[in-house]
Amino acid sequence: MSASAPRPRRDTRGIVDPAELLSRVRFRRHVPAPELRPYLEHYWLIDWELPEPYASRLVPHPSVNVVFQRYGPPGAPATTASASAEVAGVGLGLFTQRLAGTGRVCGVQFRPGGFRPFAPAWPVSAWTGRRVPLEDVFPDEDAGEDGYGSGKGNGTRNGNGIASTDPLTAVLSPDDDHARVAALDAFLLARGPEPDPAAGQAMELVDLIRSDRTVRRVSRLAAASGLSARSLQRLFADHVGVGPKWVILRYRFHEALERAESAGAADWSALAAELGYSDQAHLVRDFTATIGVPPTAYARAVSVP
Repeated sequence: MSASAPRPRRDTRGIVDPAELLSRVRFRRHVPAPELRPYLEHYWLIDWELPEPYASRLVPHPSVNVVFQRYGPPGAPATTASASAEVAGVGLGLFTQRLAGTGRVCGVQFRPGGFRPFAPAWPVSAWTGRRVPLEDVFPDEDAGEDGYGSGKGNGTRNGNGIASTDPLTAVLSPDDDHARVAALDAFLLARGPEPDPAAGQAMELVDLIRSDRTVRRVSRLAAASGLSARSLQRLFADHVGVGPKWVILRYRFHEALERAESAGAADWSALAAELGYSDQAHLVRDFTATIGVPPTAYARAVSVP
């Protein structure tokens, strides 16, 4: 990567107890090809080999992800592992994933609003709260009995009978990160993006929510955008997958989670006001309902070495 190339986000917002996760898995982010950067946050790659199972937890971003994944028992060769690819719509609640044995995941995190140019036939809300096979969203991915899609061409077959043009194989097989990134680039560039001014508008408005703490109400976003509340709802349903109020609440919750991890004995009342909660009790209820424990208990737990 050149010195002038953009770098992927480095924060761990949304990950519950990120230090614990990063101590167990090898996690990286990579920047996509220049043509894809307006639509994507980054690629994320995870590899692990665990002596005992571990449950990772995530409060999802308002983003669609395309996920290529492979799981197998400890020490098993990659050819015997179970592999699949799916589209993960915006997750509405806490997402828990059990990791065990050996595994590899290569994911594409789209910018909120950035997915529909690649799958314009459906509103993004069609995938919200769902994890669906890749071929359900990209019908050219004709999955066979082995669970591998054949891609757009038949290609040649390797010793396992899997098409060499299969994106699942192309993405998951290389041990080199650059080869995996190149395969992800090729997969997406073969499928778009289709020009969509509304998608660009949705991405800009979500960026405004994320960066401007004064946007705490849909009415404030409507005033900033010049759109009515109803038009905002329609735009976000079609291109983000969730409503603008939900996005506002999710981003401020991410910040509360991050503060709980780093602030120790935080002034929760001041933080609630800063993030736009009506009061401290509202913040505590929201946090406890999502994570399972109050913010003070979570802060104590993640501070333990």
